[in-house]
Formats: sequence, C-alpha cells, structure tokens
Amino acid sequence: MASEKIRIGVIGANISKGWAHRSHLPALLASPEFELTGVCTTRQESAEESKARFGARLAFHDHRDMLASPEIDAVAVVVRVPSHYTPTMDALNAGKHVFTEWPLGATLAEAQEMADLGRAKGVQTMVGLQARAAPAVMYMKELVDSGYVGEVMACNLRLIRGGVLSRTSDRTWQRDDSLGATTLTIACGHAIDALRYVVGDFSDVSSVVSTQAGQWYESDTDQMVDVTAPDNILVSGRLACGGVGSVHVASVPWSESGYRLEVCGREGTLVAESEDSPQLGDVRLMGAKTGDTGLHELEVPSRLVWVLEGMPRGAPYNVGQMYYQFGQAIRSGVPCEPSFDTAVGLHKFIDAIRASSDQSRSVAVPV
Repeated sequence: MASEKIRIGVIGANISKGWAHRSHLPALLASPEFELTGVCTTRQESAEESKARFGARLAFHDHRDMLASPEIDAVAVVVRVPSHYTPTMDALNAGKHVFTEWPLGATLAEAQEMADLGRAKGVQTMVGLQARAAPAVMYMKELVDSGYVGEVMACNLRLIRGGVLSRTSDRTWQRDDSLGATTLTIACGHAIDALRYVVGDFSDVSSVVSTQAGQWYESDTDQMVDVTAPDNILVSGRLACGGVGSVHVASVPWSESGYRLEVCGREGTLVAESEDSPQLGDVRLMGAKTGDTGLHELEVPSRLVWVLEGMPRGAPYNVGQMYYQFGQAIRSGVPCEPSFDTAVGLHKFIDAIRASSDQSRSVAVPV
C-alpha cells in the first residue's frame, strides 16, 4: 500500500442527512491519499445515490457486507452517536483501520471497549476531534509550548452557539441526554478538547451542567417534547500546569456569538476566535507579548496546512487535515492522534464535569 491509495469506505454516507455529506465525503474527494471505494447507508437506493454523487465504486446497505469486502482497507463511521458502537466494533474485528466521529461512544464504557479492541487488533484508530487539526489551533499550542506566553496563569473559553427551540421530529432525538449527542458532549466536547490540547488538562473542576430549555416544539407533529439534554455548561478549575481555567459553552435561541479561547501568561497572551465551533471553520489567532500595545493577528505557518488547495473551506477542511494524519499513520504504522485512547480521556473528563455538577462539588479529573 506504500504507493497505492488507501481504499476507504464510509458508513453513514447519506447525500442529504447527517454529517458525512457535509464534511467527510467532500474531504475524501480532495484527499490524494485515499480512494473513496465504498459508501454505505441503511437502504440500497440511498447508497446507490451516494455512489453516483461522490464517485464511489461500491455501494452497500449493510455495513457488514462492506467490511467483508477485500477491497476496503479503512472505514469511516459517520452515523448518529448511539449507532457508533456496533459498526466500529465490527470494523475493528474485521481488521480495518477506523476513523469514528466524536463522541466515540454514547458512554465512556462503549468508548473504552472500542479503544481496547483497537489496540488489541493493532490497527490505526482516529476519532473526529477536528479542532486539533485546525492550523491556527495547532500553532497556538506550538506557541504555548515554546514559551510565547511564558508561564500560563489563566485561560478562558467561551462558545455560544445557536440552539433553536423548534425542530422537525427527525432532529429532536438529540433531546435525550442518554443518547450521548448533546451540547455537553459535542459543542463543549470539541471546544474543551481544543483547550486541553493547547494548555494541558485540568487537575480538578467545579461545574454546572444545566438544561435551560426543558421543551422543544416539534413543528411537523405540532407537539411539545421534553428535553433532558443539557444546553448550558459552566466549568472552572485548576489546570495541571498550575494556572486556572474557566469555560462557558451554551446553545441559545438567538444571536449566537461564536468561539473565543484566551490564554494568558506572565509574558504574553494568545487569543483564538471563530464564528462557530473551532472544528467547523476558520480560526483567527492573535497574540501580544510584553511591550506590545495590544493584540495583533498572527500568521499561521504554511507547514501546518497539510491539505491541498482544492480542499473545500468550512466543515470539510479540518476533516481533510485529519484524513492526512490518518493516511500517514496507516502508511507508517506510527499511531495517529487523536486516537480512540484520546477519546477515552475526553469521555472521562466530560464525566468528571457531569459528576461535579451532580454532586455540587469540585472533583478531581481522572488521569
């Protein structure tokens, strides 16, 4: 496989619903390391539509048939969170390299089982924490690590996203906290993972996990449905490096204000901003050091851009950055990051946030 393209199949390749058609499929078409060999949906008709739209060679309505094909080297699992476990485990047992979207599992237990099996099978595993592949976020980490801000004293993360209160019934499944796809796991998970990637983990957290909108209106059924999924998360605590950190991630009905991560040190400050979550679009990086009159924009080195010029901006871009890493890992045998083990660490951290809120006290973050 050293010179040939890696043959990949995408599970969850619907052309009009879900995340794959917005991100993974266009990213793969612009990634020279991969051939989009197979697509899989729950119906053969929709699989054939996806095959025609994206130029795949094979179409499947059962992921087990895809995994049995000797023409598939690697698999991307891009389905709803509650459905991640089965196709991911099946792919690992089939000896395929696997890229599964975040959250890896609906629970920590599911994620741990997937990570353990991936290690046992000796295949490459990658989880879709795309903010880590955003060039500006990577450069921010490099600058912190190289001493741009000096000793980290404090950091602050704020992400305010849109969260409409009226939805069609095919989109209200996310109201159920037990299904694992909420503002806490997805919006907060991605954003706080980027913070931990840049400055390191928290050692302890105090948090509030709240459901402020207790009902949504289902517009096509004309009924109100109860919501248990949290929509506001407040976290504060001490960082392992000795600094302090604070986080507010929220889904609000009106006038979302986007993303801002600020890292303040004894010798400087760095600020990353985006109109949406950092994994979804362009991130702007600014900095100031002792003697500067204020923040100024920092140019991100071109060496941190791994995709070709043809990679679409927006949702596919950082996914494409990750596919480059995934391809390099498959070819070299060197474990890639972020892996399933990385995902397990984030699942543990999110469980600590929830435990702190439930117990109304500060809790230690598991190592």
